[in-house]
Amino acid sequence: MNGDVIMYINVLGAGLAGCEAAWQIARRGIPVRLYEMKPYKKTPAHSSDHFCELICSNSLKAARVESAAGLLKEEMRRLGSLLMQCADQCAVPAGGALAVDREAFSSMVTERICSHPLITVVAGEVTDFPADGITVVATGPLTSDALAEKIIARCGGSLHFFDAAAPIVTAESIDMGLAFTASRYDKGGDDAYINCPMNKEEYEAFHAALVSAERAPRHDVDVMNPKVYEGCMPVEILAGRGQDTLRFGPMKPVGLRDPRTGHRPWAVVQLRTENCEKSMYNLVGFQTNLKFAEQKRVFGMIPALHDAEYVRYGVMHRNTFLDSPKVLGADYAMKDQPELFFAGQMTGVEGYMESASSGMLAGINAARRLQGRAPLILPKETMMGALADYVAHAQSKDFQPMGANLGILPPLEEQIRDKRERAAAYAQRALKLLAPYTE
Repeated sequence: MNGDVIMYINVLGAGLAGCEAAWQIARRGIPVRLYEMKPYKKTPAHSSDHFCELICSNSLKAARVESAAGLLKEEMRRLGSLLMQCADQCAVPAGGALAVDREAFSSMVTERICSHPLITVVAGEVTDFPADGITVVATGPLTSDALAEKIIARCGGSLHFFDAAAPIVTAESIDMGLAFTASRYDKGGDDAYINCPMNKEEYEAFHAALVSAERAPRHDVDVMNPKVYEGCMPVEILAGRGQDTLRFGPMKPVGLRDPRTGHRPWAVVQLRTENCEKSMYNLVGFQTNLKFAEQKRVFGMIPALHDAEYVRYGVMHRNTFLDSPKVLGADYAMKDQPELFFAGQMTGVEGYMESASSGMLAGINAARRLQGRAPLILPKETMMGALADYVAHAQSKDFQPMGANLGILPPLEEQIRDKRERAAAYAQRALKLLAPYTE
């Protein structure tokens, strides 16, 4: 190669997808310029100066390999994911899920990225695509306005929906005389969750207050017709669908028994630990857009949280994503500009590890392009391959974000009626087909 050839790759954004992309490029011996606007500028949803800040939840979903989320994480482990290394080291009790101490996790990722000799962090806001070299855009669903305009213009428009985060309370403010520790069906250890039970009368009063509570204004959304992702639906909107909706959703009591009564409660609010010290807990499934004072008032009607102290109130924010099937290939590169890659939630994958997995493949393929090699397209029978295929080939007419699920995998050759055995067969097939691509 002559001296005029650019021998580095740009990565825009140091979130989950951007950090994973930068790591994958650097571990292949290629210098990276990682652009990040923190700490000089932050979005309304961010508070930490560290990279890979987890906003909505500290859960990375199911840990079992025989599940869609668990399979995705195992594939990432086998392909050498930085984020999975850090997540496994920062895990906190969460029953059958992998949850992390979010501060420890983001600190560890930041340290690993900043200490890598081939990664140069360029601090400051990026307002346009770099003029030189291969670029991976991983600026996330809250991309700053100036760059978002350039992306929209380059990609022929975008879509958006709204995402919400749940409140976090201090452990010492939870009334444990009115709560108990247990996981559903005794899976994952007795201390995985703190359960706040409610009887029928308490639940109905809570429900009535929740549906009538005052919501925070959203200035950057069409309030008449917002698109809200179902997985992060505000609890007050769920409650508005019917009095029992929450009892069959985030407040379902199945698999739990209140030791005070010996019976299953009418409804339960589960709290999951936020850090290794177990000093903070988030309200599982309680993403919300209520005003802060209303959150304190209404959630204070949960008996065990009558005097809760809030480390963070719930917030709601914009999520922007591309009409990816029109513009991206399964390698996460633009179809008409193969030196420009996109990664993360803006591609239409939904979820922390889904975003990171797209960053892995975008980073790997950006490196391969610089090396003059063909892109890595994983088999559609793998979860990472299936998500990439969805981004590239889903029906564009009503394209919506997709998280890891067994339904996007090609059917098994033989029909298996048992749900667990079927999931295990999907996982076994995926990992077998992934094997030739692992190091």
